[in-house]
Amino acid sequence: MPYLFANVSVSALKQSGFSEIERHLIGWNVPATELIQIPVHWLDYEEPEASIHYLLAILYIFLFFLGTFGNGLVMWIFSTSKSLKTPSNMFVVNLAFCDFVMMVKMPIFIYNSFYRGFATGILGCKIFAFMGCISGIGAGMTNMCIGYDRYATISNPMEGKMTRTKSVIMILFVWLYTLPWAIMPVLEVWGRFAPEGYLTACTFDYLTPTFDTRLFVASLFTCSYVIPMSLVIYFYTQIVKHVINHEKALREQAKKMNVTSLRSNQTTQNQSTEIRIAKVAVIICFLFVLSWTPYALVALIGAFGDQSLLSPGVTMMPALACKSVACIDPYVYALSHPRFRQELQKRMPWLAITENTPSDAASTGTTTASTTVTS
Repeated sequence: MPYLFANVSVSALKQSGFSEIERHLIGWNVPATELIQIPVHWLDYEEPEASIHYLLAILYIFLFFLGTFGNGLVMWIFSTSKSLKTPSNMFVVNLAFCDFVMMVKMPIFIYNSFYRGFATGILGCKIFAFMGCISGIGAGMTNMCIGYDRYATISNPMEGKMTRTKSVIMILFVWLYTLPWAIMPVLEVWGRFAPEGYLTACTFDYLTPTFDTRLFVASLFTCSYVIPMSLVIYFYTQIVKHVINHEKALREQAKKMNVTSLRSNQTTQNQSTEIRIAKVAVIICFLFVLSWTPYALVALIGAFGDQSLLSPGVTMMPALACKSVACIDPYVYALSHPRFRQELQKRMPWLAITENTPSDAASTGTTTASTTVTS
């Protein structure tokens, strides 16, 4: 019995050797009434040592406090600072909110880990998976919006500047696009959520060998990973291309005018700020690709490939990577974003952050780069 007990009653399981499977699951701490929810693929493996559960729990506790503090700080600073309350920075707040949701679900995993199994049952499983789904897909779509914003501003600085109305509409679109992918598996309209790995975490079911499951996995992979990642790569590729062409044009014009550079000191300072902000966006998007690519590959292997490659330990590593990146994002801003560092310096001097006050002409948003184009 290599696959999930989908749509099978407990009495039917009893008639087909339920007691044998139940004895196999004694170490996994799975209640008999919840057995129907467990993909049988995981039953081919022995329960991990208690120390592994406890080590993961301690690690997740550390990530929980680190990520909750960091993302909460980003939402607070960007939402209350006058210099950072720009239409473009609304995407930063939305991304921090998605990462914050990823942190909030961790206590379920921690509780399961200390009880070494499926302690919270199917309800906890669905809550955990639902929150992970909206935070992951929401973050991917938000990164796509950030990429578009930078691309539109740099390629067309006069007309491409983000407005508050436009940013609100784009964020609404992000959530209208994200929520159905999380709601359908919860209601089991299309797809479903199931435990994975050490049975302490949950995600969408990618192991059941049915057409509906494979179609759901393929659709989710395309819509929540391929599309946003392809657009992010396109936007940043175009940004790099545009900046290279712009710099080339400036050098040629300076050569014709027989001067070293067309840039003033003020323009150079503004450009330095813009470059730092651009690096923040690139790093955030790179981290997102780095964290979610392994998870996407695991889902594809589970649905279309050799499932024997997916041991419980293997599937726990991509999940840990996703949580870790959600913790890292806010500290990337703390280290790299000039205005954010300046606000931290004002409000939390005990953090010992030093940041020179940018000039009034410098950019105050995450995606304003007109000075580099119009200089």
